[in-house]
Amino acid sequence: MRYIAVLILLLAPLTGHAQDWEDQQVFGSPNPTSTLRILSSTDTSFFAPIIESFIVTRPDIEVHYFVTGTTELDDVFRNNADQFDVVISSAMDLQLKLANDGFAARLDGISHPEWAQWRDSLFAFTIEPAAIVINNAAFADLPIPATRQDLIEVLRENSEKFMGKVGTYDVRQSGLGYLFATQDARASETFWRLMEVIGSLDTQLYCCSGDMIDDLMTGRILVAYNVLGSYALARSETAETLTVIFPSEFPTTMMRSALVSNAASQPVMAEAFVNHLIQLQSEGEPRDFPFLSLAEFHGTIGRVSISLEPALLTYLDTLKRQTFIREWESAIIQER
Repeated sequence: MRYIAVLILLLAPLTGHAQDWEDQQVFGSPNPTSTLRILSSTDTSFFAPIIESFIVTRPDIEVHYFVTGTTELDDVFRNNADQFDVVISSAMDLQLKLANDGFAARLDGISHPEWAQWRDSLFAFTIEPAAIVINNAAFADLPIPATRQDLIEVLRENSEKFMGKVGTYDVRQSGLGYLFATQDARASETFWRLMEVIGSLDTQLYCCSGDMIDDLMTGRILVAYNVLGSYALARSETAETLTVIFPSEFPTTMMRSALVSNAASQPVMAEAFVNHLIQLQSEGEPRDFPFLSLAEFHGTIGRVSISLEPALLTYLDTLKRQTFIREWESAIIQER
């Protein structure tokens, strides 16, 4: 099934200008009878096979797939909820807040475990751990860190080598990065010690995992912290160049989730698509994507450490977010 890149100005009437998407694709029939619009933070390369398997039995439909960052996705959808049918994001806290704020339709026809959904309106379909990813050449003569404390020690002892060569999320811009950081901070004080160490090394800040992996491949950075492990493992060309490490002391593991817009123009098709995501669990396809059925994803890392529960909303409180960001900036952006 083919898919083509197009310039789509669907949101121009709403925003006064065309949305600056990270990517946008159209799949399916050139003469559709109906159109499903998906707003997502997931790279098209992951989702193309999923969409194509959905439309193979629906030859008269087309799917518009829009990709943007997790924070921007939340903002775009809140302001244009009637322009999208399905919303997919890795930022569990922002997704849960959308559902709590009434943006998600209740889907009574979907059967899903209680721990992987929220009030029949938000449905998790992957388990994905955060990882430390290293450039192998840089560690040829150094110990491979197994824990966050190990990483702290190797960076401290080799500060000249890693100056300007460590990357992580800019939590001020990335919803997923903010989620990972706040959950790490809740789990252990080691997080703040690590932030201070990498902050002293002129940290490179990123919006997304894909960019960090690209720079690791070229050697622009040598270490990246809290990269999506699924993205790094799926890049087959990285096997010789990179090592993906899931810290052994505790996992930070999130679930990617989907909801149907309460203002969807194609609610039946949208629900069918969410059902399709859930059914893919039992099939385990595509293999590059860690569906919930892969609960033993790299052994014990399959445990979900970030649950769909009200506690997720804690750090979305305005004052708590401002306080956390100030502390993070103090650790990461140091005077030199």
